[in-house]
Amino acid sequence: THNQKSGVAHFTAEDDDQAMIMIRELMSFLPSNNMEDPPVKVCTDDLCREEPKLDEVIPPDPNKPYDMMDIIMPVIDNNHFLEVQPHYAKNIIIGFARIAGKPVGIVANQPAVLAGVLDINSSTKAARFVRFCDAFNIPLITFEDVPGFLPGTAQEFGGIIKHGAKLLYAFAEATVPKITIITRKAYGGAYDVMSSKHIGADYNFAYPTAEIAVMGPDGAVNIIYRNKINSDEERQKAVEEYRENFASPYKAAELGYIDEIIFPHNTRKKLVQALEMTQNKSASNPPKKHGNIPL
Repeated sequence: THNQKSGVAHFTAEDDDQAMIMIRELMSFLPSNNMEDPPVKVCTDDLCREEPKLDEVIPPDPNKPYDMMDIIMPVIDNNHFLEVQPHYAKNIIIGFARIAGKPVGIVANQPAVLAGVLDINSSTKAARFVRFCDAFNIPLITFEDVPGFLPGTAQEFGGIIKHGAKLLYAFAEATVPKITIITRKAYGGAYDVMSSKHIGADYNFAYPTAEIAVMGPDGAVNIIYRNKINSDEERQKAVEEYRENFASPYKAAELGYIDEIIFPHNTRKKLVQALEMTQNKSASNPPKKHGNIPL
């Protein structure tokens, strides 16, 4: 119940021995207190390792799902990932890993579940994790493929706006290094929320397959050219023009929203470099008693 439904529990153990092993593993990523840096281990994995198979993970069809874990696992040290709340709000992935021996917190949309949309549960799940990592000086790496927020009256009546704002607030207030990789879709307000440049991310990468726009090409064309398109051929042409002129990662890079467009097989090397560049980051929030998080 609390692992799958309420989200109160973060880990599941079969017995006391397994629980102790999981606790020991979790503690290995954390510093002794909030004034220390998390423990760095000697890295036995190649820092410049390329992963050619990553170039084939994302399907040519932008509406076809894939497993984000197929991108996360090859780029972290020794393919070792401690996932947090794996059975709750599966449309977003959170957990701890190491890159170049340094602990990192990973937040990732999961296109294989609900197309990776943000909803109430996934927003609060990720927001709590981001706050936790920031409290213990753990850098954040975000893998983004988000088509938007989940529509529907149940979400609206449940307050999706305020819950989505929790994740935006958490990323915006976090002072640890923040690195984002846009693998495919980055649409609308959900794009902003997922550690975008607009809310203070330090380094933002995008794959050539990335689509960064207010909405997807199909939806935009349906609205803009609703009374002007008479054939499927004209519609497809309009979709491609929108994708090239408004949703291209190169356009986003031109506007300063993306720092670098990279090939997927270079992901690990680029993450190592970005962490190295931001390891001495020093940032502080305005002096105040506490922030007014949207609860």
